[in-house]
Amino acid sequence: MRDRIDELAHRQLATLVPELLLIGQLIDRAGMPALLGEFGLDGMRDVAIEEWQAASPHYALRMKRALGIEGDGVAEIFKGFQLDVGAPPEFMDFRYVVHDHDHGEFYLDHCGALMDVEPMGEEIVKVMCHDIEDPTFPATAYATNPYAVVEPIHRPPRAPAGRTPHCHWTVRIDPGAPPAELPYPAAESAASLVNGIDFPEPTVRPDRDEGPLDDYAGPLLSDVRFDGFTRSALVRILREVYLQMHLLAVGFTQSVRRRSDAGTALRLATYQCTGIAGIATERIAAALGIRAEDGLGGLARVLAVHPLLAPVQYTGASVDLDSDGAAVEIRWAADAPWWQDECWSAVPGSGNAAPIEAAARGLDPRFRVDLRKENSDVIARITLGTDAIPEGEEVAVTRISTGAAFEFGAVRTPLPLFPV
Repeated sequence: MRDRIDELAHRQLATLVPELLLIGQLIDRAGMPALLGEFGLDGMRDVAIEEWQAASPHYALRMKRALGIEGDGVAEIFKGFQLDVGAPPEFMDFRYVVHDHDHGEFYLDHCGALMDVEPMGEEIVKVMCHDIEDPTFPATAYATNPYAVVEPIHRPPRAPAGRTPHCHWTVRIDPGAPPAELPYPAAESAASLVNGIDFPEPTVRPDRDEGPLDDYAGPLLSDVRFDGFTRSALVRILREVYLQMHLLAVGFTQSVRRRSDAGTALRLATYQCTGIAGIATERIAAALGIRAEDGLGGLARVLAVHPLLAPVQYTGASVDLDSDGAAVEIRWAADAPWWQDECWSAVPGSGNAAPIEAAARGLDPRFRVDLRKENSDVIARITLGTDAIPEGEEVAVTRISTGAAFEFGAVRTPLPLFPV
């Protein structure tokens, strides 16, 4: 199977990495409205906690290995934050201070997630900034050091109104404290095949635009410039970012199933992945300079790197134009690991085309999707119709997040952060 990620040029990869980090953060926003309607505020809170706890201890460790990040201090914890879908650059503008190996601080000069929920009132702000963050920051730090303690200096609700930074936290390594245990949701998700995906080495393809960094073994940088990495490093990063999203889907689905049943888990997972699918297409297409006028060929290029289909080593998905160029065909191989995990695979597996329809119509609302099974493979055939189809509720609700239309600015000059 072709690995379309490995075929991308350095400039495309460097553009896509922050986009996919932001799309990954919006997965949470896509699912929360459905949870709120199904379980109420407390249930939404609990699933959000378990979703991130199930995912971040695993994917933080994978990213460290992919980029040669060794060590167990606060600087290494912060490197993990910089490459985490929970902290997309600029939208979640994390700033870092390193005092020594065991002590540091981080604060958010801008928190896009807070901007989304602050207009909803103090109760939901406390749910996000207290109830959810208190157990999920430590779950991410666990991958680097189980003795890490993450504690707030201050966090919203903001007093006085408009206070900056939006929140401020300390991180310390306390060898004298009992080590943290792997959160139960992460223990359950550990059996998911997504955790065992082993990627081949990226193809050696020199690119004159690539930067000098082939790993992140050096000092912690104040800002990560993705164009400063080699093409090979960016391939490794982007592959792992996709797996972060799939791990969130696993955590979400398992958490919902744990408190309801398989049917409810499928219904809410459908809502979540349909909501993110349309927004993901819009952002990927804009990042790659693809427009509706590019038709089926443009759609194929977008879908080849869409989180519903990538990375191919996990999803087993191929995307191709048919021989006469009249349709895009997606084929998910029946033996792909994706099908064996509790995740978004259950949606097309059940015959529901809604996420693929949303993904296609994120480029042109006239696209039509026919979903079928053939020799155990699942196949989606996408053609161009004549009439535009209105945007679905799931995508419209996800679009409410300020992240859906967020525009990245100029990247600041990265500065090495040494103990102060």
